[in-house]
Amino acid sequence: MSEMSSPEVTNASAEVDVVNIGGIIDTSVSLRPGVNVLTGRNATNRTSFLRALMAALGSDRVSLKSDTEQGSVKLTLGDQTYTRTLRRDGSGSRIQLDGDPYLEESTAANLFAFLLEDNEARQSVVRADGLREVMMEPVDVESIRAEIERLEAKKRDLETRLDDLEGARDRLVELRSRRAELEDELEEKRAELDDIEATIEAADTSVEETRKEQKTFESTLGALRDARSTLEDIRFKIESERESLTSTRDSIEAAREELDELDEVESEIAVVEERIEALTDRKRELDSTVNGLQNLIRFNEEVLDGENDLRETLRSIEDGPADDGDTGSITDQLVADERVCWTCGTEVERNRIESMLDRLRSTSREKQQERSDLTSDLDELRTRRRELVSQRDRRQELKERIERLEEEADEREGRLERLTEEHETAERRVRKLESRADELRTDDDDELLELHSEANEIEFEIGRLSTQLEEISDEIEDIESQLIQESELENRRQDIQAELEELRTKVDKMERDAVSQFNDHMETLLEILEYNDLERVWIERRNSERSKSRRSTSDSRFDLHVVRKGESGAAYEDTVDHLSESEREVVGLVFALAGYLVHEVNEELPFVLLDSLESIDANRLDALIGYFSGYADYLVALLPEDASEITIEHHRVTDI
Repeated sequence: MSEMSSPEVTNASAEVDVVNIGGIIDTSVSLRPGVNVLTGRNATNRTSFLRALMAALGSDRVSLKSDTEQGSVKLTLGDQTYTRTLRRDGSGSRIQLDGDPYLEESTAANLFAFLLEDNEARQSVVRADGLREVMMEPVDVESIRAEIERLEAKKRDLETRLDDLEGARDRLVELRSRRAELEDELEEKRAELDDIEATIEAADTSVEETRKEQKTFESTLGALRDARSTLEDIRFKIESERESLTSTRDSIEAAREELDELDEVESEIAVVEERIEALTDRKRELDSTVNGLQNLIRFNEEVLDGENDLRETLRSIEDGPADDGDTGSITDQLVADERVCWTCGTEVERNRIESMLDRLRSTSREKQQERSDLTSDLDELRTRRRELVSQRDRRQELKERIERLEEEADEREGRLERLTEEHETAERRVRKLESRADELRTDDDDELLELHSEANEIEFEIGRLSTQLEEISDEIEDIESQLIQESELENRRQDIQAELEELRTKVDKMERDAVSQFNDHMETLLEILEYNDLERVWIERRNSERSKSRRSTSDSRFDLHVVRKGESGAAYEDTVDHLSESEREVVGLVFALAGYLVHEVNEELPFVLLDSLESIDANRLDALIGYFSGYADYLVALLPEDASEITIEHHRVTDI
């Protein structure tokens, strides 16, 4: 609905100016607050006026006068003016509408406030099909689904991060245990090194004076110690790089397996989009066809009942006055006899015309049913398109992830290759220094050399353990800082989960609430109408499982039930198929009016329009209109001749 604030119209007249719409050439009508009754003979453009008013309020279900290229309607409420202009397009087959109507979005009003004969809500009962679509159409389900998909993606991201943190938590336990082990090992190694260094110091004192090449030997041992330390560092880096490379390759394999499970969907998306476009075009064609059929039905009904506008139209195309020998104007000859076809002048039995009208009405209902089926098909196709687009996007994400991981694997393989070369170089240097130390070593130096070698090994081990301890401590600190965010992430995930559950049940709840409210309001309306043979009319919501796009999904449908009262006074359930035509029309109107109350259309629109009320007698109409006059600022009703004498206070419009 329009987001504009509704003007204060309760005490203001509604001025409606119409030009070239339906059968109207030019007219101005004033509607007063409360009940407005359109009266007069049949075919005096009363329905055309209602459709013009609908256009000013926001509906597109309006037609131009057949012999004109453009028309307009203006609605003035207090100091606010709403306009609508109609123009034929270049082909002349479609009408373009522009202007600033009262409503920006007229879905609910079209269904539950503009209650003419071809109203979709009324017709869904006549057809006994499509109740759920009609009842829930004002609900913006698509935006709910889009929000669900957005939240699901956000939830997946949070769960991935939480899974990573859970893995990090397990890793933290291992790291803390390993850190304690390293600290113990370091303490032991340092104590061991202190003992060996003390022994070396004592040995050095005893041989220092007799060993001329001591400095050279010591220098060689120092270089050997450094070379071995470098070699061990390289070995550690190689081991770490190999572990990282293995992890990267495992990630690549997992991503490829998931990618293989997802089908290529580009071609199916194209097919689905092409089908959506085709069905959308077909739905537009059906809209145009249904509107055309309704206009044709209304026009011929008016002609059959004595359309005086037809007389004026035919007279307007006569070429001048009749000759002296004429027995009367062509118009008078054509319309004087109800059995004369107004298009060709051929005598036709009235029942044949009525039979043709019945066929037109049947065709119109078929087209409306096809339109309803198309709407359901379009909903399914759009759902499938969302699934396919999500799958396509996931495939693209996986491809990009695999590409990044492969680049990372290539980089790690390159680093591993370089480290391997460095390792070979370091090994050669160690062997060379070991050989040099062996050359410098004498029998007297065996014990000292062994001590130095042992000390060197311990120092190297201390260095390696210290490096590992530092790295583990850094990793522990990093994980601990990440885990601080875990509580916040979990709270956010729970909030999103709760929001998702609310959204997922929202449509279900709205359907249940809508059914309950429709049933309550229909019960109230039937009590007002006092139909003794119709005890109750109610809607049942049923869930069913059906296959859709290779998956099973839960769906719902709304079934209409009728409870009658037998001659004995006992109630029994009957089917909608057994309702008479007039009963279906009554139930259809009751259903549509219930929708007006359920969807609170009066909160956005101060008008309700009523037409085709022949199935309801004057007393019941009086009660019904009286009830609804409390909801709508302006109730505009086109009443049949035998029901125009209503007792409720009203304004009568006789001249259109």
